[in-house]
Amino acid sequence: MNNLVILPILIPLITATLLLLLPKRIKLQKLISVISLSFATIASIVLVHKVYTDGIQTLEIGNWRPPFGIVLVADMFASLLVLTGTIVSFMCILFAFRSIGKGRESYYYYAFTQFLLTGVMGAFLTGDIFNLFVFFEVMLMASYALIVIGGTRSQLRESLKYVLVNVISSALFVLALAYIYGLMGTLNMADISNKVAESGQSGILTVVAILFLIVFGLKGGIFPLYFWLPGSYHAPPYAITALFGALLTKVGVYAIFRTFTLIFYHEPEITHTIIAILAGITILIGAIGAIAYWDVKKILIYNIVTAVGVIIYGVALANETGYAGSIYYLVHDMVIKGALFLLGGAMFAVTGTDNIKKMGGLIKRHPLLGWMFFIAAMALAGIPPLSGFVGKVLLVQGGLEADHYVFVGVMLLSSLLVLYSVMKIFMNCFFKAEVLSEKEEQGSTKGLIYPSVILLALSAFLGLGAEFVYPYVWQAAETLMDPSIYIQAVLKE
Repeated sequence: MNNLVILPILIPLITATLLLLLPKRIKLQKLISVISLSFATIASIVLVHKVYTDGIQTLEIGNWRPPFGIVLVADMFASLLVLTGTIVSFMCILFAFRSIGKGRESYYYYAFTQFLLTGVMGAFLTGDIFNLFVFFEVMLMASYALIVIGGTRSQLRESLKYVLVNVISSALFVLALAYIYGLMGTLNMADISNKVAESGQSGILTVVAILFLIVFGLKGGIFPLYFWLPGSYHAPPYAITALFGALLTKVGVYAIFRTFTLIFYHEPEITHTIIAILAGITILIGAIGAIAYWDVKKILIYNIVTAVGVIIYGVALANETGYAGSIYYLVHDMVIKGALFLLGGAMFAVTGTDNIKKMGGLIKRHPLLGWMFFIAAMALAGIPPLSGFVGKVLLVQGGLEADHYVFVGVMLLSSLLVLYSVMKIFMNCFFKAEVLSEKEEQGSTKGLIYPSVILLALSAFLGLGAEFVYPYVWQAAETLMDPSIYIQAVLKE
């Protein structure tokens, strides 16, 4: 047994349960959250190293051998996302200490965040497609609470849409699970992959694959299923939006990667062509939305949509370079989206608004905030030597290898549009004529900057230290490219 695999799930679950028992002890909740996330981060680092040196790690729950029992599987892809997600969540919690407010803290904000993390980590590590649904529901139930916590009018309005969309998505997920179980007689993903490879991907299986794509596309925010995302992510405070933007859509993206590289990869001329087209449109829609708005939060949210398109484009490429590029870009995007939303939250704390036209001259009294935002903007757009550049280069290389010249052009165009959208924030909010005097500022950035400093340092490491990071990413890509590696590790064949 390898109990290390379950720690990223077990630590936040135990912490969340403990925090529910301490509703009025806010300082103690903060201390426990820091200790918990510190241990979770250490466990995730050890897990990544273990997978790198010893190969895929599995844990058979109750000692029931798969495919009959539940199994947790930590390959390099899942392990990298577990580590990145834990670090970003840690920084969001630290940011919330100074920004979320006592009202939300007293209504179990820290407990629900830990439950959210439990669901996210479980989704990354499960080897059973039904338990992927279970962990999705754990994550979603926590997000329902977080999106409405505080009870503002916009939160209540958007929460109705958010809950309705996800209830429909969950119903479709159960339907897809029923079909796959009826056809394959198993829910273990490695076993399903084996049986599909033996019998061939029939027409009905391809239909089921499209149904799964719809389900995960709703979760991930792919065109045209992203319609709920801009409003829902705009409603809660920045500390919560940063969590959602960095983690929730990425779980949907991960599920697309896992199912379409492990199970539904036999008819790429149908499934992967659809994914490629949707990825291209998602990239363009997100970029157009980002340049259309004069609202800091909305611009950053539409950049989430753009990134989702860029990442899932790697699935359509179906080559190792494309997979490596998508994985690298996915890790980068989790880090840099967390940093940008936290910096946007610091700007909101100072000005009390997200309207770019009501800001200006912030560089005068907040130079560190301004230049940090500039660095984050450069990383987001893929300017070397920061983290976004490495993933984009690999994706471009993979696209050229696959002769996807149009999609490569769309991706490069989107980089310019993304750069324009974030530079619009930077130039207008920091260098435009001063709008608010020192006395008119709504608050300070005290305690709000250092979480973003850590995330930006991590982004710089992903870029400048690419030679160190790349072997881990390449190992993850190799596993996606060759499903037999995953299958042998799980079924011990």
